[in-house]
Amino acid sequence: MSRVCELTGAKANNGMAVSHSHIRTKKLQQVNLQKRRLWWDEGKKWVNIKISTKALKSIQKVGLDKFAKSNGVDLKKF
Repeated sequence: MSRVCELTGAKANNGMAVSHSHIRTKKLQQVNLQKRRLWWDEGKKWVNIKISTKALKSIQKVGLDKFAKSNGVDLKKF
């Protein structure tokens, strides 16, 4: 399984780690992913999703169904 948010598609970002002597080495900034079991009102069932914490915060604000529709995700496949 790759480390990708199933609703937003967020994935790792390439970055550089800079030491005290300013030696730069490549590193990955991973997305903070959580496995969550969320209730989907329209489908009347629980949905298991691997989701980023940023998306989880947005879902708490606007609701799972509205957030999934705005991102073009079909919740029936979960």
